[in-house]
Amino acid sequence: MRVLVSGGAGYIGSHTVVQLVAAGHDVVIVDSFANAKPTVMNRIEALTGTAVPLHSFDITDRDKTEHLFASEPFDAVIHFAGLKAVGESMDKPLEYYENNLDSTFSLVRAMRRHGVPNLVFSSSATVYGDRSEPPYREDFEPIEATSPYGRTKVFNEHVLRDVAVGSDGFKVAILRYFNPVGAHPSGMIGDDPSGIPNNLMPFIAQVAVGRRDRLTVHGDDYPTADGTCERDYIHVEDLAAGHIAALHWMAAHDRPVSTWNLGTGKGTSVLEMLSAFSRAVGREVPYAVGPRRPGDQPRTWADPALARDELGWTAVKTVDDMCVDTWRWQSANPQGYPDA
Repeated sequence: MRVLVSGGAGYIGSHTVVQLVAAGHDVVIVDSFANAKPTVMNRIEALTGTAVPLHSFDITDRDKTEHLFASEPFDAVIHFAGLKAVGESMDKPLEYYENNLDSTFSLVRAMRRHGVPNLVFSSSATVYGDRSEPPYREDFEPIEATSPYGRTKVFNEHVLRDVAVGSDGFKVAILRYFNPVGAHPSGMIGDDPSGIPNNLMPFIAQVAVGRRDRLTVHGDDYPTADGTCERDYIHVEDLAAGHIAALHWMAAHDRPVSTWNLGTGKGTSVLEMLSAFSRAVGREVPYAVGPRRPGDQPRTWADPALARDELGWTAVKTVDDMCVDTWRWQSANPQGYPDA
């Protein structure tokens, strides 16, 4: 297939691009570099042995998006592009709604106009809100969220489902992922968040490499085995493989809308992850316990059975794999990607 990957220079996008090329697909990236650095393109070329074509613009620009689809044929689109920080979305809700919804509108209009039938959408476990107990199943309703970022995922899911049901030949795969972590085994590409990391694993990695003094564990009195929150962490390499499995499934089936969880099906606590990372580093990573953080749920993890049964996909990487690969990336790139 010829696949357009929006946000293909980002964390999950870059790993997926590498696997798409390895699987024999013809890949094109469009990225505004709002959440990525251009130097990642050199890493992708080194890993794939090919210069993946890049269009550097924001897909909320409908004229540029239309021009791209008018100029090049595509069989499918994988849509990663968007703003992604939960905390920032609380401070900048309008920017999140504008960017994350307009990018989808722009893409889908161009896809329908030019007869591109398959869209894989990057959704999130945030659509399960805070009302249900794990494991989370795809048939949970109604989907909801507690942040503007999460609500953009909810709204996009509704929009895409309605468009697919109301259109002949347009198919959507909605992938709800849990907590992506890890890095490519080469250490050449990985998670490089701007500013203070919002997520646990990159924060631990930056403490381990000396960029930050210590990790703050937000609460140790939750109703879990060790008192810290449990999350379903999934290796980014497993996650990338899930996108390719979804793409191949769509090509062989006519179902207009498909939704799959991508997770491991089990929770790992903050202290368990910290212990695993300390093993990877070979020394203790410093931390201190602080107060609970508003909105944190005690436990979240996926029921991944549907992806296993329909896609033949299962997460295979362990928590230790996640930590070893993250440390390989972070220790080789202590400041992340270079600016130039």
